[in-house]
Amino acid sequence: MSIWHLNLRHLAAAAHIARLGTINAAAQAVNLTQPAITQALARLEAQLGLPLFERRHDGMVPTPAAELLVPRIEAALANLASPHVTMSRLRALLALADAGSYVGAGALTGLSLPSLHRAVGDLSLALRRSLVQRRGKIVVLTDAGAELARAFRLARLELETGLSEIEALNGRETRRIAIGAMPLSRARILPAAVTRFLRRRPNVAISIAEGSRAELAEPLRNGALDLMVGALRDPLVEADLTQQPLFTDVPAVIGRHGHPLAGTSPGAAELARYPWTVSAQGAPLRDSFDRFFAEAGMAPPHVPIESGSVMMIRQILIDSDFLTMLSPDQLVVELEAQWLECITALPPGLGRQIGVTTRASWRPTAVQREFLEDLTAVAAEME
Repeated sequence: MSIWHLNLRHLAAAAHIARLGTINAAAQAVNLTQPAITQALARLEAQLGLPLFERRHDGMVPTPAAELLVPRIEAALANLASPHVTMSRLRALLALADAGSYVGAGALTGLSLPSLHRAVGDLSLALRRSLVQRRGKIVVLTDAGAELARAFRLARLELETGLSEIEALNGRETRRIAIGAMPLSRARILPAAVTRFLRRRPNVAISIAEGSRAELAEPLRNGALDLMVGALRDPLVEADLTQQPLFTDVPAVIGRHGHPLAGTSPGAAELARYPWTVSAQGAPLRDSFDRFFAEAGMAPPHVPIESGSVMMIRQILIDSDFLTMLSPDQLVVELEAQWLECITALPPGLGRQIGVTTRASWRPTAVQREFLEDLTAVAAEME
């Protein structure tokens, strides 16, 4: 079932019934008559295929379905933050934001161009804010429009999550987990947690997007990802995100098999004589690199090649005397094949925290909580 078949006012009515306990009180709160709100609730329950309330002489008691859905409705309405937002306006603005043009939005949704223009225009008038502006043949969101689109995406996600939990109650598994995988997480912890989880929950869909933190942070903040696994940031600059550490990873200095420094237990001065390829400034590995040389009382050596790509770094090392600083977990195959070798280990104090980053407002589903527990269990086994 699609959220676009639902009516936001009917959803708000259900939330008010759950909070206030009677249809009469909810009708006053949403400015509907009692017969109207009764019909709205009946229509919503018919769409969901489950009752949301037990009708008793002393009021309305939420069913398990309502206990799952109502918090999602309330979170969605909090993101929408206006009674002027309708489902058609919500859909139109998101389609325009995703497609970049009214024609593209029409192709995406199947809605006519006049209806899309009207919905976005009415929303702009109702909110008294300019939401879009035209630049040649494309339409871009204003700052206000982009901010609203992010809130709308989070509202849509809450409603979609609520419906997926209702579907699970009906015996149809449509729940999903969208994971952002930063480089280190792909080596051991994430594959182990995913396979562990799927042995119990084989019908839950898992999607994994690979990328750097810079590439994954915005999809996480917009609701396209549920969580991100990898090196944590200190300090965390995004106020709408939160971090949970899983384990500490201690990187090592790595070079090609047979590197001139192999087996010599080199110090910082010897290591600084060779060229390096490491992550760009701001990455936790680059912080470890800088701290290693600073604690040795010297400036870090010049880094002629900045890269966070393990594949790129591997080939550079194999074909040269370059050095890098990476977790051995990221190069298990290369080390076992003796293409590369550890030149020296770093002190434990130069480790980096690996963990989970989520939205501060994120309310995980039951299966998402299970997956987080699997991540924690795998991290404990690794340490």
